[in-house]
Order: sequence, then structure tokens, then C-alpha cells
Amino acid sequence: MRIEAAQLKLITLPLRFRFETSFGVQTERHIIVLTLYGEGLEGYAETVMEHTPHYREETIAGAWALLEELLIPSVLGKEIPNPEALWSHIRNFRGNKMTKAALEMAFWDLWCKSLGQPLWKVLGGVREEIPVGISLGIEPSIESTIEKVGKGLEQGYKRIKLKIKPGWDVKMLLAVREAYPEANLTVDANSAYTLNHIATFKAMDAAGLDYIEQPLAFDDIVDHAKLQAAISTSICLDESITSPEDARKALEIGAGRVINLKPARVGGILASRKIHDITESYGLPVWMGGMLEAGIGRAANIHVATLPMFIKPGDTSSASRYWEEDIIEESLEASEGMMKVPQGPGIGVTPKREFIDRLALKSAYVSNA
Repeated sequence: MRIEAAQLKLITLPLRFRFETSFGVQTERHIIVLTLYGEGLEGYAETVMEHTPHYREETIAGAWALLEELLIPSVLGKEIPNPEALWSHIRNFRGNKMTKAALEMAFWDLWCKSLGQPLWKVLGGVREEIPVGISLGIEPSIESTIEKVGKGLEQGYKRIKLKIKPGWDVKMLLAVREAYPEANLTVDANSAYTLNHIATFKAMDAAGLDYIEQPLAFDDIVDHAKLQAAISTSICLDESITSPEDARKALEIGAGRVINLKPARVGGILASRKIHDITESYGLPVWMGGMLEAGIGRAANIHVATLPMFIKPGDTSSASRYWEEDIIEESLEASEGMMKVPQGPGIGVTPKREFIDRLALKSAYVSNA
């Protein structure tokens, strides 16, 4: 497989709702749509970072420059037989996992199309539909939170994740639990707490949560191990895990019992499969996280989530919850809490070219010509 050219388009996609977390409020997503061209085929991916480095260190401006000036030129014109070979060309550039992931995931799509196979089959997936939940932002009131949880449960979603921050946690959670005693509830703190909040987390044990996601610092595992030893609710690690090595070390010291696996965060699909295999060796589950991906990124995540240890509901819920119009032709919609895997070679979706072109704030075409 020879990569002959690539195209970058930066778009802004409005969200259907105001999404608040401990990071702040988000009303739109900024996405670089990447297309790789090779041997008459096209491979697609999208980026997940934003203009500001709130989730991890990467930004859109940095990703654009790295893709256009360094990463894409480093693989253009080369014979690349598989994703492992592509990674060998970019592995020595340090950090920037989310940017590298865009290139790697676009190549997976391109390569699987050359094989005439869907991504999930090439990866060794074991299911053609996956369980999904929803993530709810910080609401104006406990009453509105309870109402939205109820709507999610009525729609058949198999897990409700609630965003929390100091001052918006125990009271709200206990109220939701009282309203829905049988619901599968989790929370996501997005690194908003410290070990000084241990009493708060002990109080959360009474809410019967499946897990507490990333309560402490985004780059920590040591303090998470201390917190996990002090509470009964499982800790789920998210931002802290950026590589298979991170996953191994975290599980080895007991920093958590669950991993939220986001392919873009860890460098792509190869690293995701390695992390999956590490968790399997510990007998612990992973689940597919989300970073408000549009259709291209969402489709890739759905394929990866067919691997055996993705046994907890993930964040790949219906695209229509987020967008008035998605950037792909296909409809990614859950039914009774299950999302079908897109069929067809690669990730199985087709970009809406005219729509993306209308949204494009800037574009670049990279080739050796």
C-alpha cells in the first residue's frame, strides 16, 4: 500500500446542546478531517483535540502543523504494507498521540479497504453490535438531571454517565440513585478532585456506582492507587492512560479496575488493541470512550469496541444526540442501547463531501507532486 497524497480540512460542527464538564462549557466541535489517498482508495479519520489544551496537551493548531509539515510527508510515497509499518515511520516523533492517531486510523481504513475487509474483522472483533450508554453534562439543577437520566433510560441506553465536579457530586448522585435504584450509573470527574476529597469519594460509595472515572490529576496513577485502596467503588482511568505501558503500570499498582479506552488518546488502533490485551491478561474490562466524535471517528471507535473485553457500555451513542447533521452519509443510531457496527470495507462510512466543504474553515492538500 502506497500513500500518494492527503487532504486536511478544518471544520466547525455545532452541538445540539450545551455540554458542561469540569473543564467548562462546549457548544461546538472543531475537527480536522483527514483523507489519505492510495492505489485508488481513500482512508478517513478525524482529530479529537480542541483549540485549547484542556483534555490533554495537544491542540488543533499543533496537530495541523504536524500533519501537514511532518507526519504526512514522512510516509508519502513509501510502500507501507500494514499499520505496524506505518507506525515505524512516525514512532520516533515524541508525544502527540492524538495527532499520530489521526494518521494511523486513516491508514487502517485505507488498508482494510485494500483487503476488502471491515476493520472489526481484521482486528479480531467478536460482535456485530455493541452496548452503548450516554454521557450527560452538568445540568442546571438536580431535577433536570433526574429528568434527563429518565429519558436516557426510556431510550434503552445501558449506562448513564454523569459529569461531576466539587460541589456537584454526592447530593446529586444520591438523588438520582433514589429516583432510579436499578440504573447502571457512572460518573466522570475529568480530573477535578485531589486526595483531599477522599471523604467525598467515600460518600459516593453509597450511590452504588459502577465506577468513578478519572477523579484525580490527568497525568497521575500513583494517587489514584491510594484513592482506590480507600474506597469500594471502582476507579476508571481515562486521561492517565496514553499508552500500553501506562495501562500495564496502572493495573500493576492497583490504580483502577477499569480503563476507558479512547483510540485517539493512546495513539491509534494498534495501541488500543495492545491495551485491550493487557486488560484481558488482568481479567479487567475496558469500554469505549468518546470525545464528541462526528461520524468518521465514531465509526472507527465502534469497530474497535467489538474486541472481547469491551464488555461495559461505551460512549458511542446515537449521532443524532449530538449533531443536526453528521459528516457521513450513513446513520449511526443506537436501538435499545445497542449500536450496530457499520458494514463494508474499512470503517464502513462515507464522508459527506459537499457538507464538509461548506463547513471547511481551511484546507490543505499534501503530496510529493
